[in-house]
Amino acid sequence: MSDQVASGHSLLDQVEGAEKLFLAGRRSREADLESAVKIFLELLRGFESFDFAGPCVTVFGSARFNEDHEYYQMARDLGAALANAGYAVMTGGGPGIMEAANRGAKEAGGLSIGCNIHLPKEQEPNAYLDRFIQMEHFFVRKVMLVKYSSAFVVMPGGFGTLDEAFEVATLIQTGKLERFPIVGMGLDFWDQLRKFARETMLTSGVISEDDIAFVHPVTSIDEALQFISG
Repeated sequence: MSDQVASGHSLLDQVEGAEKLFLAGRRSREADLESAVKIFLELLRGFESFDFAGPCVTVFGSARFNEDHEYYQMARDLGAALANAGYAVMTGGGPGIMEAANRGAKEAGGLSIGCNIHLPKEQEPNAYLDRFIQMEHFFVRKVMLVKYSSAFVVMPGGFGTLDEAFEVATLIQTGKLERFPIVGMGLDFWDQLRKFARETMLTSGVISEDDIAFVHPVTSIDEALQFISG
């Protein structure tokens, strides 16, 4: 993976800070056009990097759980189970749950894919990736995490995990994405959010009963695989 890392960093050096600059406020038309070219090139690199056959499942989750945490082990077991079922496993490519899912997939002989993001406190790609790309733009990264997968697993995480999960749910709700399975794991962690969705959002009429069903809660990896495989 060292050659990929070197290549990823050399390309990243050309666009470092590009998203922050792009979102800094009103700029000249020429500057925005230059940003548009960088965004297109980042998309193109993603398309070239992730040309693979077979079904893929994207796993979302926190970068902050270490190896001895129960959620790390759950994600590692999930990655292995998905690989054994014939799925490639894609994550955000970083540490924590992302590393665990990639690790499980790779240890089981499956294809392990990462779509990493450059951050001020640099997030290095984890050591269990067969393929990865280093990205500068969060929104381009999310396109890649969604585009190549036919199912999604949401594990415990923070703002980034919520952003990714709600992005997928919104795309399905608005008909921009096929109704692919979304599985929720680590149910105790999500209990208050699920309660808010049902008792506040649903009763206020801002979502429907059908929307609640977008994320399917499961209590085991076997149940997750059964739902994903249909």
